[in-house]
Amino acid sequence: MKKLVLFLVGLFAFTSLQAQWVDDPATNTFIANCGNNDGEVYLSTNTNTGDTYVQWEGSASNGWSPTLQRLNYEGVPQWGDDGIHIGGHEFSSMSEGVAMTTTTDGCVVSCFATYDAFTYAVKIDPDGNFVWGEQGLQLFGGLGFSHTELTAGDDGGFWALGFDYSNLYLQYVDADGTLGPTTTISDSGGYKCMFGQLTLSIDNNVLLTYEKVGSGFYTDKELYVVAVTPEGGIISPDQLLMSSQTFQSTYIHKAIADGMGGGYAYIWHPGIGGAFNTYVFHFNEIGFSTINDQNGISVHSTDPMNNYGYAYGAVDPVSHDLIVAYEQTDASTQSQSRLYVNRITATGERIWGEGILLADYVGVSYADIMVDAFEDGSGFSVIYTKSSPSNSYFTTVEAMGVDMNGNQLWAKTLCSNVYRRTVCDNTPGFIMGQNIVTWVNCIDGGIYGQNIGPDGTMGPIEPVLTCFPPENLEGDYIFDMDEQMFGVKLSWTAPETLPLHYNLYRYSEIYKDEVIIEVEADATTYFDESGIGAYTYQLTAVYDNCESDFALTPEGENHVKIEVTGIEENTDSRIVDVLSVYNMTGQRIMVNDMNELNTGVYILQGLTEDGRLVCQKVIIDKK
Repeated sequence: MKKLVLFLVGLFAFTSLQAQWVDDPATNTFIANCGNNDGEVYLSTNTNTGDTYVQWEGSASNGWSPTLQRLNYEGVPQWGDDGIHIGGHEFSSMSEGVAMTTTTDGCVVSCFATYDAFTYAVKIDPDGNFVWGEQGLQLFGGLGFSHTELTAGDDGGFWALGFDYSNLYLQYVDADGTLGPTTTISDSGGYKCMFGQLTLSIDNNVLLTYEKVGSGFYTDKELYVVAVTPEGGIISPDQLLMSSQTFQSTYIHKAIADGMGGGYAYIWHPGIGGAFNTYVFHFNEIGFSTINDQNGISVHSTDPMNNYGYAYGAVDPVSHDLIVAYEQTDASTQSQSRLYVNRITATGERIWGEGILLADYVGVSYADIMVDAFEDGSGFSVIYTKSSPSNSYFTTVEAMGVDMNGNQLWAKTLCSNVYRRTVCDNTPGFIMGQNIVTWVNCIDGGIYGQNIGPDGTMGPIEPVLTCFPPENLEGDYIFDMDEQMFGVKLSWTAPETLPLHYNLYRYSEIYKDEVIIEVEADATTYFDESGIGAYTYQLTAVYDNCESDFALTPEGENHVKIEVTGIEENTDSRIVDVLSVYNMTGQRIMVNDMNELNTGVYILQGLTEDGRLVCQKVIIDKK
């Protein structure tokens, strides 16, 4: 791996002197002032810088409204003790549901519905400036006045979702604030389309999972998924994930991206057999289900004596399995609480059977369960609160690390102070070697937090730089007819995080030299005017602070070797073994027989009788 380390060593030596994360669970790290009744705390960490944005809701002069704080990697608040309050709008006295996400250009976006029944998005840069003004942008053309959801795109923009208790409204917003078209999801059969969740797919498309809901508190529900492009195009018709079940309308689903372009959805309900359980579904990049059972896969065998719910899931970055933690309670009194975890594949296999018991019943209850995968795929952490034996409303914050075989690695108390608290609705996940949990102190006010590393370390943690490499590197020798030159056409799949640029390394077997070619970040192909010779190519992705490993080929090699021999259009060296066929634009044509080719001009690459690799132009005329 090629690392740019000299600058980073100096940087971390400086910032470590200001480190604010503590390793004492009795004190924890102060994040911001707030009211003791504030809540709805959301976190999102920038994958490039490690900065974490915290948003919470509280009562203010303009209603129940959001405030944001920025923490750097070391846990130092950047926007004062009070954060930045969004005061440019009037809000209701109750929550309409506020969303928040970081964008790949380093900013944070807050999205919310206001008192006048419109939805707005406000963008704040790391210095605390309102990029689009404090009013922000009005979304959905004035529609969608209730709960919002956000997910960041791969180009600095973001997807936004709103609804009005009958219809869903989906829109992509570019990094500069340009609004894409609004896509409306509705049902003509009398059902309400509600409670949407967003997961980013390939090519900046989004997968929207949503519920079709009947009327009443107990109602019929179905779960659907649809794939949408930033231009508002529907990739495929809505696909049914969960067949109709009858249960309380307040039990809503969650969704999470699977790292392959698709995603998982899971929901808690008693619709099957009258016993509460959590059911998992999986869909691919165009929204097709990969689990045959439209009832989903339960996280635990259904048991009328017990409930299995309050689940929270994360996806392992290597196997792409869903790691889901959940609470078991007895069905009769819900007084016995146990904490379990299970692992479920994209095809619906429940790998750990009846789950792995993480915390047994000891006279207390477990809540606020969150699970996050380690970045290297070696395991995951489960963060949760544990009630006091004397007062069920007073809790501590606990965490444990588990490997991918289900073995406990460590157990930590993150906050040993027992008091009433409101814990964040999500954790941002492990990024650059640490994860973060926050909460509101409901006794004295104030938001506090704690970091944790994959080895259980609390307090100052040296950042682990994750440099995602490109994938699926391939190369072919082709002749460019437009330019009348021969060379090498290389292609690859972009990494999970877009780099600053790529470095393409070319080594010549003839001249014994290495050339480094800088390729633009948005490219996934490159034509190299190599000249005649034998070449070895390797490709890396370059980020702000590191350079990735070499890209692997589909066969697992970290290089491709290409021999360029030149083109022979009029030659007595007849090709006896055709290896590749290209059209005049250099695109490879997949054929099994030359007779399959349509009328046109083609370039054949193949071997002559004496074993030489040559290219020849052929004209196919079927008139």
